[in-house]
Amino acid sequence: MRDEQDGRDPALTDLRARLSDGLARAGLSQTQLARRAGLGRTTVSQSLSSAGPVPSAGTVAALADALKLPVDELLELQRTAEKGSGTQAADDAEPGRPIGRWDPHELEVHPAGPGEAAAGRGAPAVRALPRYVPRAHDRVLADAVRDAAAGRSRIVVLVGTSSTGKTRACWEAVQPLAEKGWRLWHPFDPTRAEAALAELGRVGPRTVVWLNEAQHYLGDRTAGERIAAAVHQLLIDETRGPVLVLGTLWPEYAHQYTALPAPGAEDPHSRARELLAGHAPTVPDAFDSAALTTAAALAEQGDRLLANALTRARDNGRVTQDLAGAPELLRHYEQATPAARALLEAAMDARRLGVGLHLPQAFLTDAAPDYLTQNDYDQLTDVWAELAYAEVAELVHGKQAPLRHTTPKPPRRPPLPSTAADTPTPPPAGPVFRLADYLEQHGRTTRRHLCPPDSFWHAAHTHLTHPDDLNNLAQAASGKHRLQWAHYLRHRAADHGSTEALYHQAVLRESAGDREGAEALVWQAVGHGATGTLVRLGPVAKVDLVRS
Repeated sequence: MRDEQDGRDPALTDLRARLSDGLARAGLSQTQLARRAGLGRTTVSQSLSSAGPVPSAGTVAALADALKLPVDELLELQRTAEKGSGTQAADDAEPGRPIGRWDPHELEVHPAGPGEAAAGRGAPAVRALPRYVPRAHDRVLADAVRDAAAGRSRIVVLVGTSSTGKTRACWEAVQPLAEKGWRLWHPFDPTRAEAALAELGRVGPRTVVWLNEAQHYLGDRTAGERIAAAVHQLLIDETRGPVLVLGTLWPEYAHQYTALPAPGAEDPHSRARELLAGHAPTVPDAFDSAALTTAAALAEQGDRLLANALTRARDNGRVTQDLAGAPELLRHYEQATPAARALLEAAMDARRLGVGLHLPQAFLTDAAPDYLTQNDYDQLTDVWAELAYAEVAELVHGKQAPLRHTTPKPPRRPPLPSTAADTPTPPPAGPVFRLADYLEQHGRTTRRHLCPPDSFWHAAHTHLTHPDDLNNLAQAASGKHRLQWAHYLRHRAADHGSTEALYHQAVLRESAGDREGAEALVWQAVGHGATGTLVRLGPVAKVDLVRS
């Protein structure tokens, strides 16, 4: 509360008194303190003067560090004084704000899961982040942060493909600077390039310059080289340091900016190339074994986001892409047009009921109609399927699509003698699609009690040919009390060589008294490699072994 007699804020008075006492105990002049704290002489003078405005958090933290005073206590006094004054702190005219006031999502760190409800009715959902898994590039960032904290300006631009964790790595790296009262400036208004060009000259000491997706700055046709030059000048100007410049780039942009021009050709990125030289470490696409081990340990400690991601991405190591893409995949599904949503739900049901990864387009198209309401079905045009497949193929973070066209690799086997059981099932005719792993998992959870509509079963019976797919669906139909579809699907599975279906039919024939029919089915199963069927069938298996 402000002192009504003399108009002074007690918190501000206490703050200045503690700074002045620290200065006296240190035996320094204001000029010496300014040099030690990396601040301007005028800034120090105004911070200690009773006539000066409230010093910024960055200034207070720098002075506290230099004078070996408790930083947290002085920052609390600064915040109280700033609130009580009703005005911004003295050097808030400098771009940016204290790191601690930023939300990571404001800096374009991808949410890694659907928002969780905050405590209290009506409170906004909290966008979640998993615990962080350090990798090799984090050591480069940590070294740069230590140098910056020690007073030496640095730049690091992480290079990696989409959603490999570049921005999150930068956010984690600057947290030690947040504790020291550093500011962070993210130029983006009115455009990124315009904001950077206009404000870089005003960046002050102890500031992180945040150039996420640096192609918007360095690659700007009119301002890119001027921005690169301004950043370089900021890094070498000791009177404005220390600063830390952090950026991210996709590999194609990094190559474009660092490639040498042909002899005699124009060199449009000379300043950007100089700026990036030696300061652009690579972020790998996938977690290595050490990172996967760390992630698994964090998952075991209760990190559900990491645990879920590892169930989908442990084999390929693309954990960050899975985490970044999950919320967008879910949004695409929830906001899809009725026809696109029908395709996705047909794919979800197929996967959860036992159909393989590669879903024939003809099956999905014919399965979709009964997922639509009559009103939505009436709105379909002649090109509804083409439009729906284009919609579900749109890429999200991590280069994932809700439902993407795929080309199965042909099986490669050694040239050894083979039996009928070794003959691979021919691939389905026509295009095939694969459902995103996250949506598959989402469907297994949210649709586990639902029974697919008739168009699904009809499309499966008409278009699916893999014996395991057909037999799995026959079992699912039986469990859902769709007994007629179970019967027809099992017959089709047997026709395509499913030993399980043949066994089931043999049991039914034996129960009906048709011993010869049962024996014929047994031998069909044996011909497909299921010799164990002879044992499982008991009396039915006691056939004339001479026939073998």
